[in-house]
Amino acid sequence: MLHVRRTAGKSVSSHLSVRSVSAAAAPTATIPKIYRPDKIGDREVVGYGANGRPIYIDTIMFPFPAIKFSRPTAEFKALEEKAKGDWKNMTIAEKKRLYRLNFCQTLAEVEAPTGELKSVIGFSLMWVSLALWLHLFVEWAKYSDGGKLPETFSEENQKAQLRRMLDLQVNPVSGISSKWDYEKNMWKKDVPKDA
Repeated sequence: MLHVRRTAGKSVSSHLSVRSVSAAAAPTATIPKIYRPDKIGDREVVGYGANGRPIYIDTIMFPFPAIKFSRPTAEFKALEEKAKGDWKNMTIAEKKRLYRLNFCQTLAEVEAPTGELKSVIGFSLMWVSLALWLHLFVEWAKYSDGGKLPETFSEENQKAQLRRMLDLQVNPVSGISSKWDYEKNMWKKDVPKDA
């Protein structure tokens, strides 16, 4: 957002003059619907922000949001007027209140851990434990009828399954059927890589 201001008859371009422009000064036809003054209210536009839009966000990457956090009140305006003077005349509580009216969080609060990692680890461990219990159930079910494996595990049935896969020509390009010679009805010999 580039704003032009006039100083002693000269036109001077400045990115810093955004502070004096309120959100209501921009024509609503050029601003997308979510950024219109009816959405941000009468909060003052004070900078460029993250992407040039009048939105408030607390982030380390862009520590100065485009708009103030709080709407202007009589207390807020009085503190701003007092801040224009000597800051030695302000109490610590007034300085903190002025900061909280302009910003939602301090940068230390933004960087502080939220505890979200605990829930992520908790849910991950819950799913791992569920998978382990499911594995134990499958292992128990597999051997629950006297320790016998299903009949498909026998060598005879596995050979029959392989023969059926070859008859159906499963994956003929690079799979098991590509290694079977259908004319000689036997496995292909390994071809040397030099040939």
